[in-house]
Amino acid sequence: MLFNARNSRGFTVIEMVATLAVIGTLIAVGLPVLKDLSESTKLNEAARLVERELQTARLKAVSANRVLRVRFNCPAMGYIRTIEVTGTSTIDDATDRCVPSRYPFPAPDNDLMTRPNFDGPVRVIPYEAVVSSLGFQFSPDGTAASVPGGPAGGSVVTAITTPVSFTILRHGKTRTVTVNNVGKVQLQQ
Repeated sequence: MLFNARNSRGFTVIEMVATLAVIGTLIAVGLPVLKDLSESTKLNEAARLVERELQTARLKAVSANRVLRVRFNCPAMGYIRTIEVTGTSTIDDATDRCVPSRYPFPAPDNDLMTRPNFDGPVRVIPYEAVVSSLGFQFSPDGTAASVPGGPAGGSVVTAITTPVSFTILRHGKTRTVTVNNVGKVQLQQ
């Protein structure tokens, strides 16, 4: 039997180069789309964490019959913590209120007469997302008010008469969260 090059199986160099060129083009076109999708997913995850923290604070305020406050950028930019309002400005507005070694989570005792007992953990807002320095306070009836945010907090509680919106920012893209006076927290898509 004679060897015939036309009947042999395999690819020619030209076919291989053409296939690699098509694959390279598809990767070049698809990579920016995948990067945008990844960026959007990271921003959405950060926004959902903020929304969940607000929802959880409201639910805990109602179930524990306590006033709770959510502070953004506490103890520093990119962190969030729910704290119990004690009614004492030196504690509620303390700059170290978000420092876990000073106000630990969980509380060191279960005595409801000592406060604060309902401070939450300090959470990192993921992927370097940034939230405005506004904060929110939830009453035992579930209603919400706005308060100054940041590590120092603030005792100026402002009733919410129209829904208050704030943004979560990551690499130039934003998501908006809205809180209304009855405490409804809504993530805008």
